[in-house]
Amino acid sequence: MKVHEYQGKKIFSDYGMPVQDGYVFEKLEDAESTIKSVQKDFKTEDVVIKAQIHAGGRGKGGGVKYSPNFEKALENAKNIFGMNLVTHQTSKKGQLVKKVYVTEAFDIAEEYYAAITLDRNKGMDVFMVSSEGGVEIEKVAEESPEKITKVWIDPLVGIQSFQARKLAYSLNLSGEEFKSAMKIFMQMYQCYQETDATIVEVNPLILTKDRKVVVLDSKMNFDDNALFRHKEISEMRDLNEEDPMEIEAGKFHLNYIKLDGNVGCMVNGAGLAMATMDIIKLAGGEPANFLDVGGTASAETVKNGFRIILSDKNVKAVLINIFGGIVRCDRVANGVVQAVKELGLNVPVVVRLEGTNAEEAQKILNKSGVSIIPAVGMKDAAEKVVKSALGG
Repeated sequence: MKVHEYQGKKIFSDYGMPVQDGYVFEKLEDAESTIKSVQKDFKTEDVVIKAQIHAGGRGKGGGVKYSPNFEKALENAKNIFGMNLVTHQTSKKGQLVKKVYVTEAFDIAEEYYAAITLDRNKGMDVFMVSSEGGVEIEKVAEESPEKITKVWIDPLVGIQSFQARKLAYSLNLSGEEFKSAMKIFMQMYQCYQETDATIVEVNPLILTKDRKVVVLDSKMNFDDNALFRHKEISEMRDLNEEDPMEIEAGKFHLNYIKLDGNVGCMVNGAGLAMATMDIIKLAGGEPANFLDVGGTASAETVKNGFRIILSDKNVKAVLINIFGGIVRCDRVANGVVQAVKELGLNVPVVVRLEGTNAEEAQKILNKSGVSIIPAVGMKDAAEKVVKSALGG
């Protein structure tokens, strides 16, 4: 689960981290009062207007604007609220801005990058910092990898003071700002671990001209499987930032991710689902989704998955690729038949069923009268579904 910048900062603040603070408005008529409240409460004339969406690159997309006075702040707020913000992490259509964060402004001397996530290869948490803050860390890693410092932390032990010192030292900090950065890094790791976060990122972490170290931005993602332990974080979920079909799929415990293609996919098992998408692309097509119905799919699960796939108007053909191990192919066939009878079928459906009860499943499909294109093997299935999607 993702949260907005202002929500991440609230969590950071609870752990004692110094953050750039402010207030959020969700109605344009509240923009004026929100700006005035920030100016009054934080004793500042200049403010920053920030679009709140679950995507990075907001500044480059025009979603973050420095405002030297009230008039400019109100103008920027009106322009940002309700815009479709396009960044490198959104779709081509962009994301509609429904929340705007008005914050205090700082005179920035230096910008840094700091983040924590899990290094699966080493089975340890990795804490990364860089003197190149405010830019995409992927670009820094590609062009100037020597500017990134990493320390690996045993999650059973936690971050040690010598590791925090190494991180702060790599940013060429000294004196009180060195101590402040060390403290922030210790707090940041505690926050990461205790909230069951999968990533905690600050970009940028700044040094102000009066030598204060402050968190200027926040990014936090959380392990969905651990949210039952964090009711206060679960309540921060913003469904407006999630795809409606993904939300619907979650109700039926389906692993669904919408993509930009026109070939709908229903597969059992994440590995087979990834392989299916790859072979569709090799055949010249583009998958419209990732959908793993799981290892214990029932006819009802399959029916709901089929319904979600067909609700995507971009889908021109559907590939059902099932390898029956635990999943019985006859259950899948029954689910497909139920879905078609209830929803109707206006796109070609290619089916490849192998494994447990595959022959019985084929008989169910044949007797149903449903127009199905059978396939033998993944290559045959991919070629047939791509051809069907193209109108062949």
